[in-house]
Amino acid sequence: MNYHESRWKQRFQNFSRSFMLLKTTTELEKLSVIERAGMIQFFEISFELAWKVLKDYQEEEGFSISSPRDAIKTAFQYQLIENGKEWLEALSDRNLTVHTYQEETAQLVELKIKSTYYPILKDFHRNFTQRLTK
Repeated sequence: MNYHESRWKQRFQNFSRSFMLLKTTTELEKLSVIERAGMIQFFEISFELAWKVLKDYQEEEGFSISSPRDAIKTAFQYQLIENGKEWLEALSDRNLTVHTYQEETAQLVELKIKSTYYPILKDFHRNFTQRLTK
């Protein structure tokens, strides 16, 4: 097992833990301000780890990845992920939520997480769980 192979697998394990916390919060009906903030934080962590898994995995395959956007575009091009547009939107929203907190923005991001971002991370989790067991 080389460094990059072990790195993406290690990162994926970390992603899996944060993704399970995200899953728990997305299943809640009506979130308090604190629960919403927690869900957004779990999304930020999960998304950050997801793109880094993509980066490490692609580097193992011989690609040179220089940024989150590059990791997402290349992964979409080589069918490691679906819905490249949604991944790029998630990247944009992740960047927005990391640097500021506004309740209106948090409510909009909550809706996007539940309707769009959680499902793409769920697909990613399923896909890379299968890759892990190959």
